[in-house]
Amino acid sequence: MYVPDVFKETDHDRVAQFIARHPLATLIGVQEGKPVADHLPFLCLDTLALGSTLIAHTSISNPTWKLGENRPEVLLVFSGATAYVSPSLYPSKQQTHEVVPTYNYLSVHLRGHLEHSHERDTKLHHVTRLTEAMELTRAEPWSVDDAPAPYIEKMLKGLVALTFTVKSITAKAKASQNRLPQDQAGVARGLENDPATRDAAALVAARVTISNP
Repeated sequence: MYVPDVFKETDHDRVAQFIARHPLATLIGVQEGKPVADHLPFLCLDTLALGSTLIAHTSISNPTWKLGENRPEVLLVFSGATAYVSPSLYPSKQQTHEVVPTYNYLSVHLRGHLEHSHERDTKLHHVTRLTEAMELTRAEPWSVDDAPAPYIEKMLKGLVALTFTVKSITAKAKASQNRLPQDQAGVARGLENDPATRDAAALVAARVTISNP
């Protein structure tokens, strides 16, 4: 991923929060000499850093789990807070008209080693932790224990647990940091008006505050 210094995100706490809000990762690896990709939610079990562990699971019928054989290096890509940025959002447009459209987003690339497990307790642990994380904000969270035990055992037999160990972290926050402060503020205000781009608006607003106190 091409990351100019102005768009480099080095705050691992902020990156971890982003992954928690956007857990669906694109898992990229190589099988039989060909690039392959799949989409799975991953949960970070501890503070995001080199050596940290993320977990997921997939159906045993999905050949993606075979990427975990022999602990290969794979890539996890998390992305979100995306938005088209119109030149009309820049106040400076009125002065110079020297503006063009762009696209804002945050993307995190984690390189690391992937392992898989067919062990029943490992699969139950992964399913339980992922469920707890996904249900956390619900008024009445669903629990794995809510389902009949024989049914859970049946479902576990159809799963494979995945464990990813972080080897490198690269994060890019393209949030109008290369624009004038008034243009950054204009983008934040403009994107806030659309519910679909409010995450992108917050991405810009956070950097306006930090870069221009």
